[in-house]
Amino acid sequence: MDEFDYVIVGGGTAGCILANRLSASGRHRVLMLEAGGEGKGFWIPIPAGFSKLLTNPVYNWRFQTEPEDNVKGRTIAVPRGKGLGGSTLINGMIYVRGQPQDYDRWHTEGATGWSAADVQPYFERLENYVKGGPGRGTQGPMHIAEVTERYPISEAFIQAARQAGYPQNTDYNGKDQEGFGYYQVSQRQGRRWSVLDGYLEPARNRSNLAVKTNAHVLKINLDGARCTGVTYRVDGQEHTVKARIEVIMAAGAVQTPQILELSGIGHPQVLQQAGIPVQFACEGVGENYIDHFATRMNWRVKGAQTLNELTRGWRLGKAVVQYFASHTGILSLGTGLVSGFVKSRPDLATPDVQYFFMHASYANAAERKLDTQPGMTLGVTQLRPQSRGSIHIRSANPLEGPSIRPNFLAVQEDRDSLIGGMQVARAIMSQEAVARFIDHEMSPGAAVNTYDEWLDFARSNGQTIYHPIGTCRMGSDPASVVDPRLCFRGISHLRVADASVMPSMVSGNTQAAVMMVAEKAADMILEDQG
Repeated sequence: MDEFDYVIVGGGTAGCILANRLSASGRHRVLMLEAGGEGKGFWIPIPAGFSKLLTNPVYNWRFQTEPEDNVKGRTIAVPRGKGLGGSTLINGMIYVRGQPQDYDRWHTEGATGWSAADVQPYFERLENYVKGGPGRGTQGPMHIAEVTERYPISEAFIQAARQAGYPQNTDYNGKDQEGFGYYQVSQRQGRRWSVLDGYLEPARNRSNLAVKTNAHVLKINLDGARCTGVTYRVDGQEHTVKARIEVIMAAGAVQTPQILELSGIGHPQVLQQAGIPVQFACEGVGENYIDHFATRMNWRVKGAQTLNELTRGWRLGKAVVQYFASHTGILSLGTGLVSGFVKSRPDLATPDVQYFFMHASYANAAERKLDTQPGMTLGVTQLRPQSRGSIHIRSANPLEGPSIRPNFLAVQEDRDSLIGGMQVARAIMSQEAVARFIDHEMSPGAAVNTYDEWLDFARSNGQTIYHPIGTCRMGSDPASVVDPRLCFRGISHLRVADASVMPSMVSGNTQAAVMMVAEKAADMILEDQG
């Protein structure tokens, strides 16, 4: 039987960071197991390639939610990255730390040691932000840059936000998040920069680090209340590996609870229904699932070029030549061009709504097919949803995707915030600076005005924006799955260090927060070994 000091389950965002940090001293033998492949492909380094990757089963697990009444019985796609680098291979590259209050809330609610002051050094450690600034890291492994492309219609949108009374913000990851500006993205010189690039590739040649791809972890192995290692499958053959110090779960908020439950660790009722013997009862595994739910408002554009036309025919050919010559132009764009963080009502202390502006509109958002006529889109999401769902296995088959039940819009605050955000969006679009580019509002359309009409639009059209967290909640209470050191309650030598430990949602895209969690986890793991 193979033996390593640390066995990391999952080679995604958190896994690559942990593999680098835990192997850096050369004192520990580290194994990282990834169910996907090497994370290489033509479209991966091209930012606009996300539209190809989000529907590609080679790089995406392509999970889906269960049909729920809250969204009119629809199933909703839940993309998750597959391959070394995980979701940083296929995401929109948007980099948002969130608000300091998010982490202070974690601390006061039982995730002690995770306050804004506690996590700030880890954000600085991971960042190499080209513009720098107070509190920003400039020497880290992850290259962060502001979107460089500028268009008349995007400038007009920012001006319209100012006309509506909202500030312009040159760094929403700085002192204050509120306002409008250009998104920061994980890119280097116009190319996607993933954790595979920033963390794993520099460590791959270390003799004490082993990385196995296409290694599907089947279960965590226990000896009583001690985690001893894992069993995984490669090319149809099962292998067992022993962890002398710890097994670290880093498979993400969807697959970490799935693997734990397949191992007999979870809610007894869930395990029994799946025909799995209970090895360790923990009712919190798979619960507390939180995700961002977003609507897309669309306008037909006049008097300006949009991506709808620029990605067709000879214009696309021109853009391809430009990108491969200089790594600039429309192929350097991801999912967001202009950012916006606003309060849906004035009595709030901090923004509760985030906007994603792009001068493009989808004919079919799920398939990433653009309209043929000029259009622009404003994605609207509530920053800190209160609705909670669950992710649980359906059966004992490790290759069957889990049952994902988000329970979107179950809480009144979530409905109020999202509807308020859409109403603010419409008000901004009515301002003179941008209104001159608008022919008409396509979606939801001018006929939608009442609260119930807005809510019906959201339920009928909203989608997740791929930020699942919380399914192995961190806290100090007995019901939490892991403690603030990320150790699994009741099972020794087992830790969880990925998005599943986040007790509540951060105010923005979750990529940055997951990186921070992994950086801090690596420090704690090494500290606990002296």
